[in-house]
Amino acid sequence: MIASKLREFVKFYEEVLSMPHRQEIARELRNEDDFFLLLLYSEMIGIPNPVYYYTLELYPYIIERFHDWHLRMGMEKSPMSGIRCC
Repeated sequence: MIASKLREFVKFYEEVLSMPHRQEIARELRNEDDFFLLLLYSEMIGIPNPVYYYTLELYPYIIERFHDWHLRMGMEKSPMSGIRCC
């Protein structure tokens, strides 16, 4: 009983602290995600990627988010011929 009340209080406290910063947190998370996708697909658009071999196994998981990413980056069509999403 006391543990559940304490968990509720901690959850409420964290909610109150993050409330005014939700947009900033969401923007930062989106920027980090965009940067990660740029690193992941950099080899395909001509930017050398030293860890290309290790990132190859991530492509099947990230391909679903590729369309949204290239639209946010200002590319109307997919910049890669091997990936058709539009």
